[in-house]
Amino acid sequence: MKALTWQGRRDVRVEEVPDPRIEEPTDAIVRITSTAICGSDLHLYEVLGPYLKPGDVLGHEPMGIVEEVGAGVTRLKPGDRVVVPFNIACGACWMCRRQLYAQCETTQVRAEGKGAALFGYTCLYGSVPGGQAEYLRVPHAQFGPITVPETGPDERWLYLSDILPTAWQAVKYADTPPGGTLAVFGLGPVGQFCARIGRHLGAGRV
Repeated sequence: MKALTWQGRRDVRVEEVPDPRIEEPTDAIVRITSTAICGSDLHLYEVLGPYLKPGDVLGHEPMGIVEEVGAGVTRLKPGDRVVVPFNIACGACWMCRRQLYAQCETTQVRAEGKGAALFGYTCLYGSVPGGQAEYLRVPHAQFGPITVPETGPDERWLYLSDILPTAWQAVKYADTPPGGTLAVFGLGPVGQFCARIGRHLGAGRV
């Protein structure tokens, strides 16, 4: 398949790489139909280069169609349309049962002192191949992927992979009282979402 690969500082290229395959019973293979580029990918382009190796596949904001599932995946089937979140979490450990998915004990990268594994984001987070590719192996697919309706363009659902939940969490942390004022510093994509979510959740002024 073709995939976007890191080749060095400020050097990313579309290359031919091996197709992913089912490796564990809880894996799924997703054919990617859309993926986004995150602001945090700029860190890979620059300062996090020491934690990448040439050929690493980038990307952590994908969605697509399930092509194949492992024997342990019963909630998905081939043909399902899914969004794949950035974090890779098992859904069953102590942390996941408390909805602390970014600290999943099953995928935690303990050797690096980090939290849950992430797609396409350096050896610090597990060196898991990312979603800027034609196909993606999704570990713990019995929990992670979000099924979405077959209708509507990908752009209707794609932002559930990362930046919409990021904005939602930021606004919830701000804990603006009903009718209060929410200040958003920076109006990139996440800031734009924060402003809209603030209004949605009842801020009197944003």
